[in-house]
This record gives sequence, structure tokens and C-alpha cells, in this order.
Amino acid sequence: MYQKLVRKEVMGILEKEVGSFLDKFLTPIEKIWQPSDYLPDPSSDDFKHDLEEIQTFAREMPYDLFVTLIGDCITEEALPSYESWLMGVDGVDQEKKLGWANWVRAWTAEENRHGDLLNKYLYLCGRVNMREVEITTQYLINDGFDLGTSMDPYRNFIYTSFQETATNISHRRVGTLAKQSGNGKLAKMCGVIAADEARHAKAYKHFVAKILEIDPSEMILAFEDMMRKKIVMPAHLMRQSGQKAGELWGHFSDAAQRCMVYTGNDYINIMKDLLDEWKIEHVKGLTEKAEKAQEYLMKLPARLQKITDRVSTPDLQFQFNWVKS
Repeated sequence: MYQKLVRKEVMGILEKEVGSFLDKFLTPIEKIWQPSDYLPDPSSDDFKHDLEEIQTFAREMPYDLFVTLIGDCITEEALPSYESWLMGVDGVDQEKKLGWANWVRAWTAEENRHGDLLNKYLYLCGRVNMREVEITTQYLINDGFDLGTSMDPYRNFIYTSFQETATNISHRRVGTLAKQSGNGKLAKMCGVIAADEARHAKAYKHFVAKILEIDPSEMILAFEDMMRKKIVMPAHLMRQSGQKAGELWGHFSDAAQRCMVYTGNDYINIMKDLLDEWKIEHVKGLTEKAEKAQEYLMKLPARLQKITDRVSTPDLQFQFNWVKS
């Protein structure tokens, strides 16, 4: 009870600053981009030309890169699960119109545009079995997810710091590879989504940094716990029709690894960046237990690198129901 009380008190202290967090890390609705800004206008004389361009480039995309794009879209589309989870975190009062609940709603509203944009692109591109994609999305929301964070705000902010950074990398890399093949429209779409994810990652990293100032030992222990469990991506229970929950995730991860969109080394680099960002090595005033956690965290990237160097990615492509044959 004591630790939970302390966390709620810390969340209460930071809640007074949520208004400034919204101004600093999110963009006013009237000013931010919307999916229609990057999609062909059906009322335009150029619509048929734009549609043909989208479909031509989609047909030419390498298979692994294409299914990674689809999986990224599905992950974004499962947003209802993420909002409902965060609304249950200790220190978040859903009935409030201000404070942390307002942050969760505003963050969700920004994130919601990502799935809308990619879903419409996939629908237009003509290479996707949209019904199978929709089945995977519905399963992903229906199956729920467990981040290993419980309702602890410290663990949740560590998770979102990591996960938002990872999604930034994934969208940015897909966009870069699309641009290299001349697919400028998709590159712009992925680029604006990646930029949003980068802002969101900065926000959650900032929240962790603020808590480290107030409650360093407990935050260090929460960080250690999350890294011992390993950060799982929000779509880790992904499946397609005829499968059980989680059966598809490994195949999706392999595809992302093969096309170098998101790799084991990216996981390690994110870990290193967070250690540097939060200056974990230099945090003072820790309990004995937290000092041991600090030491564990600082040694972890090297340990993970040894493991990653021994792991090989399967060369064979998996046939996803999402892609039309």
C-alpha cells in the first residue's frame, strides 16, 4: 500500500504540469495534419492518376517490407486497447476533464490518425486482402494485451518511452525504404507518422525524467523490472484467421528483421539511448536495492548484444493472409 500511495502522490504532483505537457508535446487539433492531407482526393481530376501511382508502387514493394507496413497499420489500429489500458493506470482519473486523463485522451486522438491514414492507403493500394487485415485487427483488440506493467505509472511510462521510440524507428525506416524506390507518397505518410511518434516518445521520456527527480529509487527499480521481463510490443498477441493469439507475431517480427525495419540491435540501441537520456549511471541517493538495479541496467546492453549476435533470423518468408496472391 505504501508504494502505491507514493506513486499516486507523485502522479498528483506531476498532474499540475499536464497542461504544459500538452502544449509542449502535442499539437492543436486545428493545426495538426489529417489523413486526407496525404491521400488522393476522390473529387479531383487527378484521382485516377494518383490511385494508379499508389497501386503501381505497392505492387513493386518487397514482400517483407509490405507485410511490415501492414503490421504497423494493424498495431496502430488497435488503439482502443492502449487507451483503455492507460486510463486504468494508478493516478489517472477518467472522470476528470483535466490532468492525466486529458493527456491520455489527447495522446489517443493524435495516435488515432496514424491507423486511419495507413488503413486508407492499404485499401487503395489494391494488394491487400482487407478482410483478413480487419480480422487480425479485431482479434488484436478482442484478445487484449498485457504489457507487464500492471497499473503502475512508473512501469507504464518506461514502456511507452521504449515503445514510442520503437514505432518511430519502424515507421521512419519503412518511409526511407519507400523513398529509395521512388514511392514518395508513402514515404511522406510514414514520415509524418514517425514525427508524431518521436514527439510522443519525448513526452514519456520527460515524464520518467521528472519522476527520477522525485522518486529515483522506485523508478530505477521499475526500469529494472521492465527490462528483466523484456519490453513486448503492443501487437505481441497478433494472429490471423485460423490461428491462436500470438501465433503471427514471430513471423511479423522476422519479416521486419529481414527487411531491416526493426531489428534486435534496434532494441539494444533504444535501451542505450534511454540509459543516456535519463543519465541512469549518474542517479544518486538510491537505496541499496536500487543501486544493484542501476548496476544491472548499465551492464544489460552488453549482455543483450551477446545474445543478439547469436540469434539468426529465418530466411524463409511466411505467407500472410493479408497479402493478395
